[in-house]
This record gives sequence, structure tokens and C-alpha cells, in this order.
Amino acid sequence: MIVEPLVYGLEREGFRVSVAMDGDEAVRAVRDLQPDLVLLDVMLPKRSGFEVVKLLRAEGVTTPIIMLTARGQEMDKVMGLEMGADDYVVKPFSMREITARIRAALRRQAMLAATAPREEKDIVRVGDITLDRRRMEVRKGETPVALSPREFDLLVALMSRAGETIPRQELLDSVWGQDWVGDPRTLDVHIHWLREKIEDDPKKPRYIVTVRGVGYRFAAPDDISP
Repeated sequence: MIVEPLVYGLEREGFRVSVAMDGDEAVRAVRDLQPDLVLLDVMLPKRSGFEVVKLLRAEGVTTPIIMLTARGQEMDKVMGLEMGADDYVVKPFSMREITARIRAALRRQAMLAATAPREEKDIVRVGDITLDRRRMEVRKGETPVALSPREFDLLVALMSRAGETIPRQELLDSVWGQDWVGDPRTLDVHIHWLREKIEDDPKKPRYIVTVRGVGYRFAAPDDISP
């Protein structure tokens, strides 16, 4: 009921679409086709969308993932984001909305890929966190940290201005785009997930500091004791 009209609408918008009808097939398709973007339904046979996105992120797949869900519960949305999805759309949705979200996600990827900063700015280090923008890699000490594209963009936005408090709306505009329409609490979810991955104690963060009523600040190198 949803696949055929969705494929028809996306192809009319100029997208080339491949379809997987269950979770296992979806995982194989992403591995084989290496698509530019994954549009992933939560309610899939064999393996749920949550399981699919978790498995793909665990394998290091950084392709943007937009989840489709008929569930309106906030925790389902949060779960999808915490598993590694970059965005979500609640059914029923319009073709205009889904197309806008897809184009926004692809623009962010293209802008990131086209960015060619000077070599000395490609690598940013604060404490034991190293971010390599050219390679799109993050390490904590010598250990690689697997991040989704959205998480990586957010970390770039924070670390490139280490020591500076960045307002919430500025982070949303920078990472999600000024044309993004969604729940602003998405930012808090991604901050929470970044802390889980880079902080020694996420409940007492040293790197990503909340500036209450304003936004977030990534610690300056001088702020982190050896």
C-alpha cells in the first residue's frame, strides 16, 4: 500500500529507487548497492527497521538513513535516532515532505564531501578526541568511534569552535539545515548519543558541556587535564 506510490512519486522527482521488502533484504541491499540514502520503514518483516539501522551502523555504514514510522510515540522516534537514524517521518506523510527531507539529507552529504579545508584544519584534537574531517574519522585515543553522518556533522560543528558556546538554533541550522522541519529535541538526542560514545562518564561530561538556556560548548584543549 505504501511502496508502490512512494516509488512512483520518488521516481517522478528524479530519484533512482531500489526496493527491499523485509529487514534482511534491506541489509543485503545496502551492502550490495551502497545507496546514497536509505528510506527505512520501522515495521518490516523478519527484522525491524530499528534492528536494521543498528546493524548497519555497527558495520560502519555512514549512509544517511531516514526512518518511516506509523508510530506517534515519542520514545519510538527517540529510539530510531539513538540507533543511528538521521531523521524520521511519521505516517501519513506527503510526497512534498518526504522529498524535502531526502533532498536536505543529500545536500548535507554533498556539502560535507565537497568541503576541502586546508590540511592543518583537517584534523582537530581536544584531549584524547581526534577528528579527521577529510577521512570522516573520529578516534578516542587509539580507538575508532563509529558515528552516523549526522553525529559526525554535529561533532565537526562543536569541535571546530572548541571553547565557544554555540546556541541551540545555530547548531540546528548548521547541522540539520535551515529548511529542516522537525522536533528541536533531536539535537539533545544526538548530543546524548555523542556523549555516550566519546565521554568517559556521559553523566559527567568533560567534552560536550551544556550551557543552560543557551546551547552547548565543546571543551577547549586547555580545559582538558591530561
